[in-house]
Amino acid sequence: IMTLAGGFIGALGLGYITHRLGWSPIVGYLLAGILVGPHTPGFVANREMAEQLAEVGVILLMFGVGLHFHLKDLMAVRGIAVAGAIAQSAVATALGAVVFHALGWNWSQGIVFGMALSVASTVVLVRVLSDSGQLQSPTGRIAIGWLVMEDIFTVFVLVLLPVLFPAAGAQVNHGLGAAFGIAAIKLSAFIAFTLVVGGRVIPWFLNKIADTRSRELFTLSVLATALGIAVGSAYFFDVSMALGAF
Repeated sequence: IMTLAGGFIGALGLGYITHRLGWSPIVGYLLAGILVGPHTPGFVANREMAEQLAEVGVILLMFGVGLHFHLKDLMAVRGIAVAGAIAQSAVATALGAVVFHALGWNWSQGIVFGMALSVASTVVLVRVLSDSGQLQSPTGRIAIGWLVMEDIFTVFVLVLLPVLFPAAGAQVNHGLGAAFGIAAIKLSAFIAFTLVVGGRVIPWFLNKIADTRSRELFTLSVLATALGIAVGSAYFFDVSMALGAF
């Protein structure tokens, strides 16, 4: 209860202040997290509970954004999004590796850190676009497509990193080609699952719930659907919960 109360009060206060300053409220939410965290004096929120609540918030945000998009919207910007995401990720990774190698890190560490820098925060950018009213604009659609491609790229990176840069004493079970193939199969299965379940099963299920004319059941079904698909996508297909919810 203290974590919920402290988090909501801090987010409300700092979110309002940053909004009045002309910034996105998400800046205030981030500051509120720092304020109730263990590295500042005063009240300290329960970290595990806060992380779980944050995951739920991310899932619901991306689920809501996904409701406004159709596959054809993303396919319409695939030329810019695919090429842009690949080029941006490659350039950012290379620059990060060079800079941190110059600072004394080895190439493996530099490449890994560069890859981390190359991936933008889907949640932050989506929220900023939503606050500015540009989510449905041509620029917003390109940005969402770009972010989706980065999330897909991240799936392959997380699979290939243990193979390319194994930890000391760690046993590598698959070669590079096998790891890439497994990631491609899981991603293809995830896309097929999304098209079939998203286009047929979920509308049928929600219509059945809607027939009960119970607002509570329908709200609960939407929450269960969003959380269930997000968690299932991460568990079975190794994609992020944010991408699964979207």
